[in-house]
Amino acid sequence: MRRNILRLVVAFAAAALLTLPHSTPSAHAATAPTATFTKDSGWGSGYQGKYTITNGGSTTLNGWKVEFDVPAGGSVGAYWDALMTQSGTHYTFTNREYNGTLAPGASASFGWTGAPESATPLNCKLNGQPCDGSGGGGGGDTSPPTVPTGLRVTGTTSSSISLSWTASTDNVGVTGYRVYEGSTVVATTTSTSATIGGLAASSSHTYSVTARDAAGNESAKSATVSGTTQSGGGGGGGTYQKVGYYPQWGIYGRNFWMKNLDTDGAAGKLTVLNYAFENLDPTNLTCAETTKGTTSNPEDPDQGTGAGDAYADYGASVSAANSVDGVGDTWDQKLKGNFNQIKKLKAKYPNLKVLVSIGGWTYSKFFSDAAKTDAGRKKLVSSCLDMFIKGNLPVSSDGTGGSGTGAGVFDGIDVDWEWPGSPDGHPGNHYDPADKANLTALLAEFRSQLNALGSGYLLTAFTPADPVKINAGWDLSKIFNSLDFANVQGYDFHGSGSDNSWEPNRTGHQANLYVDTDDPYSTHFSVDSAVKVYTDAGVNTRKLTIGIPFYGRGWQQVADGGKNGEWQAANGAAPGDFPEEAGTRGYKNIATNVPGCTVYHDEQAIATYCYTGANGQWWSFDDPWSIGKKTDYIKSKNLLGAMIWEMSGDTGPLMTALDSGLH
Repeated sequence: MRRNILRLVVAFAAAALLTLPHSTPSAHAATAPTATFTKDSGWGSGYQGKYTITNGGSTTLNGWKVEFDVPAGGSVGAYWDALMTQSGTHYTFTNREYNGTLAPGASASFGWTGAPESATPLNCKLNGQPCDGSGGGGGGDTSPPTVPTGLRVTGTTSSSISLSWTASTDNVGVTGYRVYEGSTVVATTTSTSATIGGLAASSSHTYSVTARDAAGNESAKSATVSGTTQSGGGGGGGTYQKVGYYPQWGIYGRNFWMKNLDTDGAAGKLTVLNYAFENLDPTNLTCAETTKGTTSNPEDPDQGTGAGDAYADYGASVSAANSVDGVGDTWDQKLKGNFNQIKKLKAKYPNLKVLVSIGGWTYSKFFSDAAKTDAGRKKLVSSCLDMFIKGNLPVSSDGTGGSGTGAGVFDGIDVDWEWPGSPDGHPGNHYDPADKANLTALLAEFRSQLNALGSGYLLTAFTPADPVKINAGWDLSKIFNSLDFANVQGYDFHGSGSDNSWEPNRTGHQANLYVDTDDPYSTHFSVDSAVKVYTDAGVNTRKLTIGIPFYGRGWQQVADGGKNGEWQAANGAAPGDFPEEAGTRGYKNIATNVPGCTVYHDEQAIATYCYTGANGQWWSFDDPWSIGKKTDYIKSKNLLGAMIWEMSGDTGPLMTALDSGLH
């Protein structure tokens, strides 16, 4: 991480006037290495700290490691002249290649910024011994405190678990306690209680506690206790989540505006709205919009650009007729476009949470590159939060945007990486076998940086239904420690696209709830099969929504697709809503633009399709009947709810069916 030179100059100038020592080596530290902490400067919400390692011994010190805890709620930000690793509130710093060898009497130092100012180090150790050089031997205190007893959960929220225990005793005195989750220190405290925050909703955690004394002796771990955070996320206040994706490009050919979510009644039924999609800059590997988008082909924009669509996001002037509150944009206002309309929608529906979705089918190309290293992950996450949560939008050529303009638009992040560790994504996507571990670390970094901004920010992800893709890229045992919930793909099981590269010669259900007993393919996809992969891995059902399509997949030149007419021979994709979208139609356009399409219901697989005998079109989609069956399934499995791709495909009947089924 690069040092902020200006901040350091100011800090060092302040240090020249006043240096505040926090601790000094003990009298017997002269014959052993010591690490001494000083707080060079402080400003209430933070401070700049430094440890100086001095070799008080008689032999050369070849390498050093300083580790310490910070109080619950504290954190370390930028650091320099050392390498840092973190485990909960426990931080470990090791020497760099240029400052690890210390001759007798020599010193080296490293520094960092911490927050808040009161969160200064506790329980410091240098190369495994107390930092004051006492070493715990040579006649010193070597007796650990007694093991804490009576560990219990005293309260939970959707993002925290509170613990309490009975005090330990010690021959000299107990100075503090460590709370562990497994082998990871997640909190330190000087009292007999702690609250572990920043947890995902509906997540289970098991803790133990140890006691420590002034000499660094630590007791054995206590008996464990388990707790589960409450279900959370979303703003509707109901039992179930109803998550809808809004397409960034909706304002173009679809003529679908944020206002439509209001007039169609969807905004009052949704709990979460995901705004899709934002891109990664291919050079800097950050969230960045550096150019305006175009309207030439909004469905599949050029992956080589470093932008999503800045014009649609905050540059387009929205007319009064298309504005949520009936007030049109003016030429000189800083925030226009969809982002301004999201603000207006949230003002009208204050319980609605809106997340920015990063990636998607087209924009997942550079996730693998950005997530390869810890530094890369930190940079990516910081840039995404700076732009979309803090709202520091770049200024476009027409003067819109500007620092802080977009603050308050989004309530969290939706990660839509399609697909880590797998070649089965958009042509040209980068992927790597290490993607699975890197994605886990990336989600943890998103969670950590979101938590640092305050409580209430959501982190979700779009995850696959295909077991092969899950195994390649998604560590189900770990990712839900970071995610509030996952939106599991529940559609696109079968279909045909404009390039005829995907199943052009046979019809099939695209979103069936159960495996069709007549399915001729070797892999049998269904919503139920996908859910089972997650629950068999131990994932809490209240961390899962299932995807429901508000669009259909279609084939043409089908000879016999009537009752019991699934899995028929076909000749490519049927005409779609747009020339570049062959094989795809919004639900509202199947009924209006595919005349004579007789609807059938597969009662065994729970799937809807229609067939036109005249021109042989065969369409697979969800309707109110199948959505009713799926909401019954959601409730029977105690799932968190449903996710919709995407909102422009419906004028009201599907959203009404979903809302009615999940009340």
